[in-house]
Amino acid sequence: METVMQTTTAKRVRSVRPVGTRAVLAELDGLQDVLALQDMLYKSPLPGQVDVLAAAETVMVVGESAAATRAIGARLMELELFAPEVTDSGLVAIDTVYDGDDLADVAELTGLSVEGVIAAHTGQIWTVAFAGFAPGFGYMVGENEALTVPRRSSPRTAVPAGSVALGGQYSAVYPRRSPGGWQLIGRTGARMWDLDRSQPALVRPGDRVQYRAVREVITAPAHDSEAEADHHTGPGLRILNPGAQSLIQDLGRRGFGPLGVSAAGALDRASLRRANRLVGNTPSAAAIESVNGGLTVEAVGDQVIAVAGAPTTLTVQSPSNVESDDDGSRPGAQRTVPMAAPFALLDGEILTLGAPESGFRNYVAIRGGVDVPEVLGSRSADTMSGIGPAPLVIRQVLAAGEATASTAVGSPELQPEFPGVGVTVLDVVPGPRADWFDQEALDSLCDQDWLVTPQSNRVGMRLDGVPLKRTREGELPSEGTMAGALQIPPAGLPVLFLADHPITGGYPVIGVVRDEHLDRAAQVPIGGRIRFRFVHDSPDFTKTPEK
Repeated sequence: METVMQTTTAKRVRSVRPVGTRAVLAELDGLQDVLALQDMLYKSPLPGQVDVLAAAETVMVVGESAAATRAIGARLMELELFAPEVTDSGLVAIDTVYDGDDLADVAELTGLSVEGVIAAHTGQIWTVAFAGFAPGFGYMVGENEALTVPRRSSPRTAVPAGSVALGGQYSAVYPRRSPGGWQLIGRTGARMWDLDRSQPALVRPGDRVQYRAVREVITAPAHDSEAEADHHTGPGLRILNPGAQSLIQDLGRRGFGPLGVSAAGALDRASLRRANRLVGNTPSAAAIESVNGGLTVEAVGDQVIAVAGAPTTLTVQSPSNVESDDDGSRPGAQRTVPMAAPFALLDGEILTLGAPESGFRNYVAIRGGVDVPEVLGSRSADTMSGIGPAPLVIRQVLAAGEATASTAVGSPELQPEFPGVGVTVLDVVPGPRADWFDQEALDSLCDQDWLVTPQSNRVGMRLDGVPLKRTREGELPSEGTMAGALQIPPAGLPVLFLADHPITGGYPVIGVVRDEHLDRAAQVPIGGRIRFRFVHDSPDFTKTPEK
């Protein structure tokens, strides 16, 4: 097929900002340039490219390493942007009943009649610009701005799944029941997110969509995962007490940002790898992540176990309904086993994790790994999106899998020091939106000790201290974000994003914790204190190269 050369000068990325050491944020002149760059990166990924997160005016590219990310940033500044080729294939039809609670309000806001709103919504092709907010939630931009309306002044606490909505210049369908502030104009029975499909998202960035007005919604039956759950009773671990919260985690899922799915995975990746190494597993085998002690498990069959992470007392109780062992131990007797060392947990023996002496999270590995179904290539629980296995519950049995890397177990290992109630120092790379703050605010971020509040979770650590003041009014258009980002909401108190963070955010990020310090951050307990330290080790991409 013959290539038609463009006679106009190709557009370029306006600037590139570092996002920590593992991502860069390309700023563009508008949504059409965003779509162009997104399309180019999908079709011809740059070396070391792991994920691409498009938003209203930016594209964030995640690299596999700091070196790869620097190279990606330099290459983005050199790219010439060409509009993606438009084809008639892949048009997704979404049947919609137009009876939304805000339909009359939208008519008044646009100066159209209700029938005119419906005609305008169904009479144009919508393009999925980017994903965010929740898996399956696609921000769609139309061919004109006839239906550009503000979001509601007061968001609803619950928007029904399947609601068709307008917000700003975008249209979208809520994939599940959730809070939301968009104007509701209708509803659809289309399943926007279904993990039983080979492509879970009904629409993906770049797809073209046309809404069709219908009188009745036909809803496909939901997948009954509970009815088909595997109530395993074979060798493994039985949960007697899950503690405050225990989850199945591995090293997470990468490359699904365009679907609205974050990486998730273990918060303290080094401790997960250590526990797996000790029992002879592959580094990414699934294990139990437990918070603040209290986890109690019983061996179903003889197992090999290792516990890494926050130092704590590990107590093993032998069964009380068996005869004395050959080594003279009595039925019901207790013993302690060391941290960061493999040990046998025989059939019926019970392991209990005490409260940590320092740190906050433990990782319990079983030889072979925890065998639960993979979702998008990972066994990790994602508390933000609801993807992956649910939190552990009493009497649940976790099967031992076959994720071994060696026929032998590892030798006991020394663990690093873990944070206590004192101050933990975390290195932060400034930006990408440090320019929303003056020097006084930047100094304040690093000159005070921030308290980790009880409102913290796997999505983010909420910090308390002297609020930071912005120097800019208004809101930042949503853009890609990542674990380690220090987002500053209007109240001025930082939120440190962790593994289950939303993939896009609308508050300025003053800095990003270095990837190497995220494991340390994950072990800071509730009530602990954090001090940030700026490090300037990222290249400056903000200036457009001379042409």
